[in-house]
Parts: sequence; C-alpha cells; structure tokens
Amino acid sequence: MIGKEESMEIRILSKQGKSIREIKRITGHSRNTIRKFLRSAAEPGYKERAKRPGKLDPFKRFLEERMKAALPHRLPAPVLTREIRNLGFTGSERLVRLFLAKHHPAKDPEPVVRFETEPGKQMQADWCELRKGKDPLYAFVATLGFSRDAFVMFTNSQCFDVLRECHEAAFSFFGGVPLEVLYDNMKTVVLERNAFGEGKHRFHPGLWDVAKHFGFMPRLCKPYRAKTKGKVERFNRYLRYSFYYPLLSRLKQAGLNLDVATANIEVRKWLDEVANCRIHGETNERPCDRLEIERHAMLPLPQRLLVEPAKPEVIGPAFWPVTPLQRTPAIYEQMLQEGRL
Repeated sequence: MIGKEESMEIRILSKQGKSIREIKRITGHSRNTIRKFLRSAAEPGYKERAKRPGKLDPFKRFLEERMKAALPHRLPAPVLTREIRNLGFTGSERLVRLFLAKHHPAKDPEPVVRFETEPGKQMQADWCELRKGKDPLYAFVATLGFSRDAFVMFTNSQCFDVLRECHEAAFSFFGGVPLEVLYDNMKTVVLERNAFGEGKHRFHPGLWDVAKHFGFMPRLCKPYRAKTKGKVERFNRYLRYSFYYPLLSRLKQAGLNLDVATANIEVRKWLDEVANCRIHGETNERPCDRLEIERHAMLPLPQRLLVEPAKPEVIGPAFWPVTPLQRTPAIYEQMLQEGRL
C-alpha cells in the first residue's frame, strides 16, 4: 500500500514530466499501481483498526449509574473499584481514577500540618451528622492518635446517655482506654469554656463520671480549630465518602432507606475488612497492626460497665384464687396454652 509520503513523491515526479516507466524505476512500484494512483483524486490512507474493548468498558455504565445515584456527592475510586471487582473487573484502580477524572476535575489538596502522639496517649472523638429532620442519623466516631484505628457507632440521638454508651462501646472495641480523649465543643461534653480560668473548662458532670470510671482525662480542642483534632475529622470525611454515600446510594437504587440498625451492622464489617486494615496514607501501615502496639500502652478496661444492665424482673408463681370458680384451674390452663385467653 502506498503511503502519504510515497504518494506525494509519485505526484511530484508526474508533474515533473516523468513517465510511468521512469516513476516505476525511481519508486519501485508497479506501473499498474502508479497508473491507478494517478487516475484517483483521493489521497491514500490507512484503514483504522477496530478499537479493542478495554477492561473498564463493560463497567462504565455501572460506574455512571453509581455516580449519578450518589449525587451531589462523589464516590472515591477505591470504593468503586472494589464494587466492580466483585462484578468481574480485573483492571487496576488507576483505570477507574482516570475515568472518574473525566467527570470530576481534581482539586488541589490543602496543606496539612500533622501532630503525632505516642501509643495509648490520645483518642479523638466527634459526632458526624449525616441526616437531619424527623429521622436523623448521627455517627459517633473515635480515632486513636497513634494507630489511627477507628470505631464508629450510628445513633439517632446525641444525648449524653447515648454518648456514654458510645464511649463504652469504643473502649471495648479497642480493648483498652487511652490516657486522654480530645473533643470539640459538644454540648454533652462542655458546659462552659474557660469557666475557671484559661484552659479550665466546666465539663458535663456526667462526662466526669465516665472519665473517672474509665480513667481518661477529657481535653478540648481550640475553638474554630477543627484541625486540632484532624485525625478524626479526616476519618469523618473518609466515613462519608467511602462508606455512607456508597451504602446510601446502593440502598437508594434498591428502593430502601438506611436505618440505625443496618448502618451499625454494615459499618462494623467495613471497619474490619476495609477501614482498619487498609494501608493508611499518613503512617504507611495498617491501623489494625499498629493497634496491637497501642493496646499495650492503653489503660485496661474496668471490671464492670459504667451502667450495669437492668436485671430481668422475676415473677413469682401464680396462685389461683381460693374462691369457687365456674371452671377448674386445669381448664383455664388448657385454654391459656391453646391461646383462647
């Protein structure tokens, strides 16, 4: 087949008055080929090869539907990569990132100054508000400063009794108690900042009871400085985009709503299989592996819970009345067993 450069050469030679025989000698093409080309006004070209389907092509429609279902939020590439791998995708996460980049332009990340703490020193705690209205949904999030191991408990209230239960569940999950817990300005944590002088705050009396029982010291981050507790703040974002929005959008596609019970079942699986066993971007280690180190430096769990579970009420044996009845007790017992009473 004659290429573009060769075609230009033949046309130029022909314009220069060269005969077909002379052009054949110079170019090496047959006379029939040269005649055929000179009679044709079209430029030669190569047939385009049929485009081979890429590894991601069969899953692009699925990805587009998932992104649409999650709007106005964005689903991260690792989440979508895991989902399509369950459907048979064998490519890399980079292919998914490139595909998502066409739909979502990348933003420049903000510079972050990180403060590291020694094992067992600190836990950062925060509420993550996910849904408002008549059916609210909150997530209590706790992140250990050294290991970055995280605990999440979904609730429909932020009252103090719920906060206390969340602390007990978090310490039980980690297998120990840190020396201090860092909060922001939760109403169920601090009643008045600097009430007794600079840095001396009036904490909720119930929180002091919790702190005394477990042995940790409550701390407050600086006002309007959420980055003071940046570890838990970053995990809150990770929780939203890698767990909550993907789960919410899947349920939405199925015509279902997310409730507290379902969220707690799913998040425990996600913590064990994804969040706490991934390579953390800051430590380059798995939080679950660093937790084994941190647990040895933490305070032991108390022997009993802060609030003992209520004992079931013991109902004594029932006695039939002494007064004469129209039917014998045996007949009433039989009726009770048959469900007629």
